[in-house]
Amino acid sequence: MGRFRPPEKAGSKYITPEGAQRLRAELDQLWREERPRVTQAVAAAAAQGDRSENAEYTYGKRRLREIDRRVRFLRARLDGMVVVDQPPADPRRVFFGAWVELEDEGGLRVRHRLVGPDEFDLAPGYLSMDSPLGRALMRRRLDEEFSVETPAGLRTLVVVGIEYPPRRSDGRG
Repeated sequence: MGRFRPPEKAGSKYITPEGAQRLRAELDQLWREERPRVTQAVAAAAAQGDRSENAEYTYGKRRLREIDRRVRFLRARLDGMVVVDQPPADPRRVFFGAWVELEDEGGLRVRHRLVGPDEFDLAPGYLSMDSPLGRALMRRRLDEEFSVETPAGLRTLVVVGIEYPPRRSDGRG
C-alpha cells in the first residue's frame, strides 16, 4: 500500500463566531506554546548524541510533524471560512446557526443547533449541516413534516421550533 491518500471532501465553509474563535485559539496555542516547547525538547534530545536510538528525539520529531500538519490544516481551513454572525433574511426557515426543535412520530422532542463540520462536537445538541439530518433540515419551515434516512431506518420529523441566536452586540456583527 502506497502513501497516496485521495483528498477528503472538504466540509462546508460556514462557521459560527464561537467555532471560529475556538479554531483560532487552537492554532495560537499550537504555534505559540506547544511547538516552541516541543522544538526545545527535540533540540535538547539531539544534543545528547546518537539520534538513532534516542526515543525522546524520535517521538519529539513525530510530535512536531503532527503539530505542523494540524497548523497547516487550521490555517487553510480558517482562510476559507465564512463566519456567520447574522440571522438570515427569513427567520421562519431553517438555515445555518438555527436552533431547531423537532418532534418525532412518538411525540419525543429534541433540540439541535445547525453548525459547520468543524464545530458539531463543541456542545450537546450541535448538529453538522453536512450530516444527513442537517441536510434534510435546511430550508424547512415551522410545522413542516419531513423524512430522513437514519441508521435505525426512515424517520418522520416535524419542525416545531426555529430560533436564531441574538445579533452580536460587540460591534462586529
